[in-house]
Amino acid sequence: MERRDLICIGTSAGGVEALKKIASALPENLPAAVVVVLHLAPDHRSALPHILTGAGPLPALHPKDQEPLSPGRIYIAPPDHHMLVEPGRLRLVRGAKENSHRPAVDPLFRTAAYNYGSRAIGAILTGALDDGTGGLLAIKQRGGTTVVQDPEDAFCPDMPRSALDYVKPDHIAKLSEIGPLLGRLAGGRVEGSHEVSPLLKDEAEIETLSPLHGHETVGMPSPFSCPACGGVLNEVHEAGTVRFRCRTGHGFTPETALVEQRVTIEGALWAALRALEEQAELAHRMATRARRQGSVHSAVRFEDRFEAARKQADVLRRLLAVEAGPQVA
Repeated sequence: MERRDLICIGTSAGGVEALKKIASALPENLPAAVVVVLHLAPDHRSALPHILTGAGPLPALHPKDQEPLSPGRIYIAPPDHHMLVEPGRLRLVRGAKENSHRPAVDPLFRTAAYNYGSRAIGAILTGALDDGTGGLLAIKQRGGTTVVQDPEDAFCPDMPRSALDYVKPDHIAKLSEIGPLLGRLAGGRVEGSHEVSPLLKDEAEIETLSPLHGHETVGMPSPFSCPACGGVLNEVHEAGTVRFRCRTGHGFTPETALVEQRVTIEGALWAALRALEEQAELAHRMATRARRQGSVHSAVRFEDRFEAARKQADVLRRLLAVEAGPQVA
């Protein structure tokens, strides 16, 4: 009979304090390895291993590629690397970003589901948007145990709410309850794992091989382009969820894709505003010069261009004043 020997935790905004709370409640003799993804900026120097080591009885560390997994340790994904699970070890890869993050929660959870099945525990904590929902669903489908922080208890409820929308978790708990709960679940006996779906197999291979994989991606082509590389996004349907993945491996939920599209649109609008302002300035200078030289016809033509560019720029400024508000930030 197999036992639960892998705890996967995904979190984002508010995650440091949440992880400290959990680390403080885990037992010293925990019979499982703990693997953690916290969204980090690529150039961020993470002090999280030091923080979590000081918060509880278990040592925490940023693993090296192919680091063996040992029970009673907390492994934290380092900045700018996806952390993936293989049997008995961890992999660190600089594959394509998923949900605009590297590290991302979904790659960790999917590879844990693929390789550990019912032995895996997946926990989604506080965080923005919806990274981790697809990975938690994969753990659930493989017979693993799923835990979601109560959204009402979360600093940022988006990730827990998204998980609850698409996954029926085994446990919904307040943060203060999750550490002791994970301690009780770890080491528990489990039935055999559910069958690996063809989709999970393909995506686990993409996670492991990206950016070197050369095979076709999953899903069917959509009319949308990848916000990261401009390639075609394939639409992937799974158990009521919809997400997108391009040939190079970038992955997006609809919510994340919308955010990325808004960022792209805002960038294009600012570029257009700059071009119109430069056009207006050039037309104004040429009109002034034409007046000085007595070229009335040319001056009028340049003044018309100046007014047209100025009015168009004013329209874009008003639009950006709305688009640059909280929904884009």
